[in-house]
Amino acid sequence: MVAIKKSVLKISFHLFILIVTATTTLAQTYTNPIIHADYSDPDAIRVGDDYYMTASSFTSVPGLPILHSKDLVHWQLIGYALKNNQPIEHYKKVQHGAGVWAPSIRFHNGEFYIFYPDPDFGIYVIKSKNILRDWSTPKLVLAGKGLIDPCPLWDKNGKVYLVHAFAGSRAGIKSVLAIKELNASATEVIDEGQLIYDGHGIDPTVEGPKLYQRNGWYYVFAPAGGVATGWQIVLRSKNIYGPYERKVVLEQGASSINGPHQGAWIQTSTGQDWFIHFQDKGAYGRITHLQPLFWKNDWPIIGIDKDGNGIGEPVLTYTMPKVTNQAIPFVQNEALSFQWQANPSTNWRFKFQDQYRQYAVLLSDSAENLWNFPAMYLQKIPAELFTTTTKINFSSLQIGERAGFILMGKSYAAIELLNTGDGLQLNYIECIDADKKRPEIKIPFMSNAPRSLYLRMHMDTGAVASFSYSLDGINYVNMNAKFKATPGVWVGAKMGFYCISNRVTNDAGFLEIQSFNTQKN
Repeated sequence: MVAIKKSVLKISFHLFILIVTATTTLAQTYTNPIIHADYSDPDAIRVGDDYYMTASSFTSVPGLPILHSKDLVHWQLIGYALKNNQPIEHYKKVQHGAGVWAPSIRFHNGEFYIFYPDPDFGIYVIKSKNILRDWSTPKLVLAGKGLIDPCPLWDKNGKVYLVHAFAGSRAGIKSVLAIKELNASATEVIDEGQLIYDGHGIDPTVEGPKLYQRNGWYYVFAPAGGVATGWQIVLRSKNIYGPYERKVVLEQGASSINGPHQGAWIQTSTGQDWFIHFQDKGAYGRITHLQPLFWKNDWPIIGIDKDGNGIGEPVLTYTMPKVTNQAIPFVQNEALSFQWQANPSTNWRFKFQDQYRQYAVLLSDSAENLWNFPAMYLQKIPAELFTTTTKINFSSLQIGERAGFILMGKSYAAIELLNTGDGLQLNYIECIDADKKRPEIKIPFMSNAPRSLYLRMHMDTGAVASFSYSLDGINYVNMNAKFKATPGVWVGAKMGFYCISNRVTNDAGFLEIQSFNTQKN
């Protein structure tokens, strides 16, 4: 966790509500996106009057975020289901684009289940009777490379099934979906299964399937056509193994929402149907939308069919869902939004006198830049336009130690304090195409800088960031640089902190974050 005093948590709470609260008008309508942050490949369920969502977390740790809502529009991050990525040693190194891909969350017989894929190892399941804690150690349900996007179904006939897709980069095949049978505890595949759909020629890159039952039909909701340009299809059959009929149920059409697909069908306790999906927005990541869902002749239509072609288009504004209880619970721990870039070591951070210290971690001499530095403590970009202000205190003990605030993607920019041996130097750092091993550019701004500084980042239209610093928190000096944020591998840009040493030492310095505040502009 970042070094945040108790007195600062109130400020962080306002930040958190900004991250996960959609715009509403007099509590009658809502405006998409409902979450303007990178919760990729969302899946959600209703349990009583509560709604829970999870999403892809890739190599960020902790992983598998758990969000909670009472009305499908206002969401709060309440925890994580995955403490570390498995195998633990493998993921102590940064593995961009790997880790936890599209998961599914379900509730069965008093237990929560999350099935998630790791494209390099296979399909895992974890479960818990408490959504907030006590998640089981991941169990490998089906081993193999390229097995992705699993979703279970507890059939009314007593059997348990699992649908999944294939990642061509690992499996050597793609654009096909398969169904296999699970054992009664839903922890092991017990047959070879069957392919149920081949999307070649009509639905390229079909993936992310979700399996449901309704009115005697088996339904598979699946995205196709690619992340930024795709559409949503639904398959249906009276037999779990098919043959399946196919229909496009959501497309961009004349709307401004590109690639609307991949998500969850949810029915409220009042009988309304809804669909949660993402939209790829470049450096901002895959942001979350909510669409109405209607049934016609046992086929769903998602969004509004404006042109009468039988295919829905996404809405920007719509009537709020009808729910039995719209109260939004208070979340105590607002620092949940920060994650490491790899499985952390126990000496990376400690609580000390109501603060958290982030200690300097060795950066290899062979590292060209910070792209593969594991001890990055980052959070998602929270809005389209915002300003983040932080106060840091850097207690450096060794020459070459550096610490700063960073906007991280395949390219990155940072404000940094560096121990030169003659004092601390304040630098602006920029690295274009860090993923291609390009070197950093360093622009010095102040020699003999104080160890305590206020740093600020302003995010403008088009994900263009500018940086400034202050000695007193009132008067800020612009660093005269405009930086175009870029996404990472399958994720949006992130912002946060690092503390680095360039040599092996028995006494590392540390960074304290004394305040952290983000406001929507």
